[in-house]
Amino acid sequence: MSGAGAVTADTNQHYDLDPDIFGQFLDPLRKYSSGLYESDTDTLESAQRNKLRFVAGRLGLTGGERLLDIGCGWGSLILFMAQEYGCDTLGVSPAPRQHEYIAEQAEVRGVAARVRTRVGHFEELDLAAGSMDAVTMLGSIVHMPDLDEVFRRARAVLRRNGTLYVSESCFRNAAARKAFDERAGTEFVRSDIFGWGDLRPLSDLVTAAENAGFSIIAVDDLTDQYRRTIEDWIGNVDAAADRIDAHQPGLAAKLRHYLEVANAGWGYTTKHYALTCRKAR
Repeated sequence: MSGAGAVTADTNQHYDLDPDIFGQFLDPLRKYSSGLYESDTDTLESAQRNKLRFVAGRLGLTGGERLLDIGCGWGSLILFMAQEYGCDTLGVSPAPRQHEYIAEQAEVRGVAARVRTRVGHFEELDLAAGSMDAVTMLGSIVHMPDLDEVFRRARAVLRRNGTLYVSESCFRNAAARKAFDERAGTEFVRSDIFGWGDLRPLSDLVTAAENAGFSIIAVDDLTDQYRRTIEDWIGNVDAAADRIDAHQPGLAAKLRHYLEVANAGWGYTTKHYALTCRKAR
């Protein structure tokens, strides 16, 4: 894979599916990343709200901050932070359908004045230096080929003492990456779901963050949390299979297979980490 245009085209194919499809198996906020289960009785919806509050805590949000969410998905984070913390939020995503949905939800929730989005790739957008108090990337850096450039740009857009939160699925070490990078399951996710994606070991993310000038202030292992999240998604896919297949025959089975592939390696070949960084100087 080469060229930004190729990456742009391929990473849109999954996220440009009809928003109703995601509504069938995600929580009501349509948050498409790991939840945080605080008890055995937590639902998927409560776990996702727990996770958003956890992110706010890692970022040190107290209210009214300027927040950039890179790879904003269906807007769960920016809508939540605008509603619950009064943040002035900007979401970036290359998928136009996501922006239409976010705009509608911002109006419904009464936060349209605090929620903006831009269509495109973060690496290609012109954003004012020092204009953000916080930056988030939840499950999006896997689709970005140049780690050094991403962390450099994230640091540039942050004010001094601003905070970056990155959560991502990672190979547990370099040897696991080499052994599993070209397996059938990995190729299925790339060719049939996202198009381009590159799981790295956590050490690659840490190195890129440190090289950009960030201080690492927290690392959290959320592997078991993501395992439980995906189990809930699979249950929802099964329950809504007929409605999902009404959009595209066989799509429910494809989604289920993708989620099973994602869940199969947790703790063995892959982990899910959250990395919190500060622009301390």
